[in-house]
Amino acid sequence: MKRKALSMIILITITLSVLFVANGGQNTEVQAFSNQVLRQGSVGEDVIELQSRLTYNGYFKSKIDGVFGWNTYWAVRNFQYQFGLPVDGIVGAKTKAMLVRATKYVKPGTSGSTGTTVPSGYSQNDIQLMARAVYGEARGESYTGQVAIAAVILNRIQSASFPNTIAGVIYEPGAFTAVADGQINLTPNETAKKAVIDAINGWDPTGNAIYYFNPATATNKWIWSRPQIKQIGKHIFCK
Repeated sequence: MKRKALSMIILITITLSVLFVANGGQNTEVQAFSNQVLRQGSVGEDVIELQSRLTYNGYFKSKIDGVFGWNTYWAVRNFQYQFGLPVDGIVGAKTKAMLVRATKYVKPGTSGSTGTTVPSGYSQNDIQLMARAVYGEARGESYTGQVAIAAVILNRIQSASFPNTIAGVIYEPGAFTAVADGQINLTPNETAKKAVIDAINGWDPTGNAIYYFNPATATNKWIWSRPQIKQIGKHIFCK
């Protein structure tokens, strides 16, 4: 009996160890979505999360009810088109991954506040996403240079040539190097967050620029053709 009990304990220990390694040693309680593929007719908590993320991005305007109907379908298609995904209205792994990258979903009953004072008209998610972009693009620049990057993002939202949401602008294919190389996923510091707040509150050191580039590394001939406004640090800002 003792040998049998010992064998059972060893088996349980090995099983738990495998599960811990498979999860990277991290708590998976806050994992986004489940493995369910969402399509018209789907219902439940995953659809609520989907609708919430689409609402945050500005694609879903209807009531969040947990039912994948026509309004959700067209919102998904618009999101997929805007983010360069296959446009089929079906929410599989790739669409879920992009939604998770583009938004931060806080389940009802949990706190998503980081303590930052958020200007009217913007969410904590907006501030965090912009701060990640600023940190990824310009953490080696002066404070003014970091505010300038945030200002360009806001200027693009106001331009008819770009998406009209923060997530849409930042995750537009090819728009930002930090998205392409993964630096968008770094945790921003307080300086980047403060730079975002200052830009939202009206500080635009770029003079209404909607483009910028580093002349030391730029290989795209088109960007050199844009009317240049000024240079701040390593970046030239353009109309």
